[in-house]
Amino acid sequence: MVYAVKDSDDFKAQLTSAGDKLVVVDFFATWCGPCKMIAPKLEELAQQYAEKIVVLKVDVDDCESIAMEYDVASMPTFLFIKNSVKLEQFAGANAARLAETIVKHL
Repeated sequence: MVYAVKDSDDFKAQLTSAGDKLVVVDFFATWCGPCKMIAPKLEELAQQYAEKIVVLKVDVDDCESIAMEYDVASMPTFLFIKNSVKLEQFAGANAARLAETIVKHL
């Protein structure tokens, strides 16, 4: 399941409730073409690894403070967090890299 983050407090609550699961954060914008292209792949990965990962979508226009906190400059940017610790981050709609990075941090 992919969860749409509402605000900074919601984001923090989701990180806490994830426990020791890998959290994949997708920073996106509704007007971003590449974000729309990779969304189905992210949904597929969320279902494939449903027991092991939590996928959060953060709209950079609605949640600017979260995007600024993680220095998000381009979309999509994927952030990987486990136990509230940032493991990795990359920008770009690269489905293969997204899948590889998830597997690497499981």
